[in-house]
Amino acid sequence: MSVALVLGTTALPQGAAAQNYQFNSVTIEGNQRIEPGAILTYAGIGRGQTVSAAELNDAYQRILGSGLFETVEIVPQGSQLVIRVKEYPTINAINFEGNRRINDEDLQAIVQAQPRRVYSPSQAEADASNIAEAYLQQGRVSARVQPKIIRRSDNRVDLVYEIFEGAVTEVERIGFVGNQQYNDRRLRRVLETKQAGLFRAIIGSDTFVEDRIQFDRQLLQDFYASRGYVDFRITGVNAELAEERDGYFVTFNVEEGQQFRVGNVTVTSDLPEVDAALFQSEVNLRSGRVYSPSLVENQIARLERLAIREGLSFVRVEPRVNRNDRDLTLDVEFQLTRGPRIFIERIDIEGNTTTLDRVIRRQFRVVEGDPFNPREIRESAERIRALGYFANAEVEAREGSTPQQVIVDVDVEEQPTGSLSFGGSFSTNDGFGLAIEFRENNFLGRGQQLTLGFNTGVDNRRYTFNFVEPGLLGRDLALGFNLNYFESQRDTAQYELVTGTFSPSLTFPVSENGRFSVRYTANYTDITDVRSDAGQIVTAEADEGAIWDSSIGYTYSYDTRRTGLDPTAGVLLEFGQDFAGLGGDASFIKTRVRAIAQKLVFSEEVTLRATFEGGALNYNEGSSRVTDRFFMGSSVMRGFEYAGIGPREVDEANDIDDGLGGNFFAVARFEAEFPLGLPEEYGISAGVFYDVGTLWGLDKTNANVLYEDASLRHVIGVSLFWDTAIGPLRFNFTDALVKEEFDREQQFELTVSTRF
Repeated sequence: MSVALVLGTTALPQGAAAQNYQFNSVTIEGNQRIEPGAILTYAGIGRGQTVSAAELNDAYQRILGSGLFETVEIVPQGSQLVIRVKEYPTINAINFEGNRRINDEDLQAIVQAQPRRVYSPSQAEADASNIAEAYLQQGRVSARVQPKIIRRSDNRVDLVYEIFEGAVTEVERIGFVGNQQYNDRRLRRVLETKQAGLFRAIIGSDTFVEDRIQFDRQLLQDFYASRGYVDFRITGVNAELAEERDGYFVTFNVEEGQQFRVGNVTVTSDLPEVDAALFQSEVNLRSGRVYSPSLVENQIARLERLAIREGLSFVRVEPRVNRNDRDLTLDVEFQLTRGPRIFIERIDIEGNTTTLDRVIRRQFRVVEGDPFNPREIRESAERIRALGYFANAEVEAREGSTPQQVIVDVDVEEQPTGSLSFGGSFSTNDGFGLAIEFRENNFLGRGQQLTLGFNTGVDNRRYTFNFVEPGLLGRDLALGFNLNYFESQRDTAQYELVTGTFSPSLTFPVSENGRFSVRYTANYTDITDVRSDAGQIVTAEADEGAIWDSSIGYTYSYDTRRTGLDPTAGVLLEFGQDFAGLGGDASFIKTRVRAIAQKLVFSEEVTLRATFEGGALNYNEGSSRVTDRFFMGSSVMRGFEYAGIGPREVDEANDIDDGLGGNFFAVARFEAEFPLGLPEEYGISAGVFYDVGTLWGLDKTNANVLYEDASLRHVIGVSLFWDTAIGPLRFNFTDALVKEEFDREQQFELTVSTRF
């Protein structure tokens, strides 16, 4: 027998409310799939049982509430009870109509209704609500979803979700109330939600998403906390929908409070085996600095690492912060205490279908059997997430086989880590070009990086192969292999240059902010197709033929951006040398140095940046060639073409003008970036800069060589920055205040902007 479902009412005679019934039999009609016993169970009425009219109504409600029937009818007929039902149909197929922004596969994952199961109106409505919520997360507030059924034979239906997606409801304006230290423009840059701009049709961050607003609250909280505003609060966020329902006006109500600085910093201990003075000497947090929770966290990590080095297990560092409202300082006391004696029993990893276990395990600084340190586990979790291999990574600790042991559970969700990109490029120096690149950041699940690239422009071709093993021997030791082949024929040169480079390297940390790299480089260079109007020096160097040089080198870098101790400033220092002469045809020492300092001022609206770069090429045997001397273009000193300044061989009678490069160079760049006052959604800002530099020195010269001395060039300019959908563009307009007669000036340049 089968059952059907229709909403109906219990059929009882008048005056039944005061009547009792006793049935000798119960007849069930209309059921097709549902067994009579199941219906009787829902009814809860037994044979010969005396029931009241109220109990019959309860039975009706129970049968109807099972969700299996459209209608239910209970009819007493003397000593017989008749239960008539109409079953809900089964779902034959599920379809979606009107959807363009979300495909059928993604929608199917949202709905709970499934083919060959009983159709439930309440479930269909719930699914429609979930689909509308998915559109809401894309900023489509006006999206509507209507479930409908199409009747088929054999009590089957097709379930169709008719979708009206509606337009994207954008964030038209983001404002702040109560902010005094930072203006609205600066605070808007902190948020992930953006105001609708010129490219609103293809940029998703300007749509209104409630979950993103909640994330923005945390971003604001972190921003102020890192700048010493420990009392900062967000008292409310108002999101008002415009009357046309096409845009939101979002307002953050904030209370900034006062900015606090670090007061006295001390280390105390209640452990007899701990020398507090030793730990005090490890603290590099100084009084007077703007207070930030990240500063305290970094100090705790430093002190706990020192405890491990000293062989002190289970030592924990507890910070105690005392507030001094009179002078707006916070005294920080780091108290060394004995933590619980808990060990790591094991580390369980799940969800990694591609990435090998060892890639995840090497992000832990601890192994099974080591003392358990919650801070170390949290830092390991952050390192796992920073790999970029996983869409989600959760690291939690739970009690192990005994209370003195814990099991660390790592649950990850893989995501694509490779890319194949095709693109075009344009620069005012090289014209149009084609770029093809294959990149895999987790090669074969081993955490290795592999890059294959081909890049060609009007005057050059470059082929690259790069491979990096970031965890050699399970340590923070990166092994790299770089293979590079380059051909260039610039209009500014009278020859074609061919170079090939093979360079393996090892890179490892030497301090909290410092890294050291050692490398070997085998380099092949050849000057070919020298034109008839080339000068004597280039011609003589080309006559030497192809040259191999073999060198070893190192680079030390110090980068405070790694730790972000000061969010308004950063310093990068690099110093490197290469020593050639281990075989090959050349013997020289090549030195390069770079220093960059950046500071945000005027409520972090203006960015000031100073850069110094220099280099020296000293040959022990033989002489340098254009293939290994330094050249200065717009990437080093703005306002001049590549090979536009420095020593050059000039013979106007024979139409000779060769840029030769130099053995030495030095340049200093100073710039400021600032807003123009335009609506922020335009993404346009400006900058001014001043560059001063020189390129000089040759091993061989003649009477036609000019500018071999270290004569300075001075350039001023303005920049226009435009954040577009294709990337941040930079337009440079320059004017050379001091230059030489045959320098090749470049007064305009369009590039993709890079940030320090």
